[in-house]
Amino acid sequence: MIIRSELSDKKSLLGRFNGKCIVPLESLKKEPFGIKPKNVGQRFMQEALMQSADAAPLVIIKGPAGTAKTFYSLAVGLEKIMNGPEREYRRILVTRPNVQFDSDIGFLPGSEQEKIAPFLRPVIDNLEVLVDRDEKERYKDEYELAGKIEELFARDYIAAEALNFVRGRTITKTYLIIDEAQNLTPKQAKGIITRVGKGTKIVMVGDPEQIDHPFLDERTNGLSYASEKMKGSSLCFQLSMEPDECERSPLAFDAASRM
Repeated sequence: MIIRSELSDKKSLLGRFNGKCIVPLESLKKEPFGIKPKNVGQRFMQEALMQSADAAPLVIIKGPAGTAKTFYSLAVGLEKIMNGPEREYRRILVTRPNVQFDSDIGFLPGSEQEKIAPFLRPVIDNLEVLVDRDEKERYKDEYELAGKIEELFARDYIAAEALNFVRGRTITKTYLIIDEAQNLTPKQAKGIITRVGKGTKIVMVGDPEQIDHPFLDERTNGLSYASEKMKGSSLCFQLSMEPDECERSPLAFDAASRM
């Protein structure tokens, strides 16, 4: 929450309710994987993501496109695994529900990684920015850039799996990102959250207004279901990003506000 001074509109503090009282944010001066928050929403997002798996095993982030939900989730995961004093998690595991894909994966040719590669392009786009922060030089050598990302997968810092391969397992000491979680069904959301083992943190990100599933809507999707059912839980941190916190581009910000 934002605490504003009664004497001056320009003076404010950021804090969060810990169940008993309002406490200052712990991560204000941190820059996970070199990323600095650009707005208030990202500061709260960073706070929730930087919490340990014991303190916040479930984080739910809702918001429109361009508010850096996936980007920040990946940045904190990489920070925890690659730059932390201890390797807090074994790896980052990313999954994205896809209506046309999840039920038919077994019939597609190729290995599991080859099958899911086309559906993880948005994740790769974010990794490209994270592994090379120089905007002017980033895309001058596409092969070098691709090699940096392939190394993350090769060294098992990050892995991607289809949703059907994630459900039904006990997932331990893993930083699990569920991207586009608004396309989960409530049954799928429950099936994943209830399989979490020790040391695992689940980050569910998505926009309830951007649903591709023909049988789900803003209220009945898995992201909204999990958000509603986990309200009041001390183990779940939740936040909603606002359209004016879109940092993707001027057009993306304008569209998020209008459409």
